Amino acid sequence: MRFAIAYGKDDPAGKNIIEQLNSIGFLPQTPIIKLKKHPIYSEFPEKKYSQLKNIDFLVFASTHRSKAGKHSLSLHAPGNWRGADLGGEPGKVGKTSAFVLKYLFQQLNKISEAESIKNYEVTLEVTHHGPLTDIPCCFIEIGSSEEQWKDKEAGKIIAKTILSLQNYKFGEWIPAIGLGGPHYAPVFSKIQLNTNYAVSHIIPEYALPLTTSMLEQAEQKTVEHVKEVLVDWKGCGKSEERETYLAIIKNFGIPYKRTSEVEK
Repeated sequence: MRFAIAYGKDDPAGKNIIEQLNSIGFLPQTPIIKLKKHPIYSEFPEKKYSQLKNIDFLVFASTHRSKAGKHSLSLHAPGNWRGADLGGEPGKVGKTSAFVLKYLFQQLNKISEAESIKNYEVTLEVTHHGPLTDIPCCFIEIGSSEEQWKDKEAGKIIAKTILSLQNYKFGEWIPAIGLGGPHYAPVFSKIQLNTNYAVSHIIPEYALPLTTSMLEQAEQKTVEHVKEVLVDWKGCGKSEERETYLAIIKNFGIPYKRTSEVEK
């Protein structure tokens, strides 16, 4: 698979990850793009950087910020379900690959365990923030403060995870969309790690109420043909709201399954 990496020239975590990639010995034919703006505001970088022509997947290496100061190594697809306070456009999500997200998340967990990194949580995040790009992509991030962003051990784990794309192979996975739950998506993290479902875009509880447009965006901006919507039932508001969401999903025409029915 032809992939590229992009990071912001003033982004401390991005710079740390690239330094670790260079120290490992990265393949020279893989483009590494230093963005003039922070990645979340770098709309359609493929229009500005010729190195991104004919790239199958773009990885944004970046910082993650959290008011709670969570120490994290995280992964997610970009996009905005409603407003666009942090790049992108309102109601539009970026292209991504359910299979690549699953592969990277499994690798991130495997490498973190092998490196025995302490005090970091490996987690999926829901789809959020910019930029928009026509290249299937994801963010892989170190959170959530200056100390963690510059942590060479954390940067090395992210670097090795990105590097593993050289050996990317997908399995007999079921492409799916996630619906419900909190920002750090613990239920979908378990599903991504331990089942044959591959989750692309995740619509969190705080982005509800669900609309047909959201489902259209999630389906159309997933490279693979989406087979199911996985519903975090307890993370979808009140009972009457849930029934409304199920009606929208049924009308949209994609089968759904509650996450409680998926063996994790």
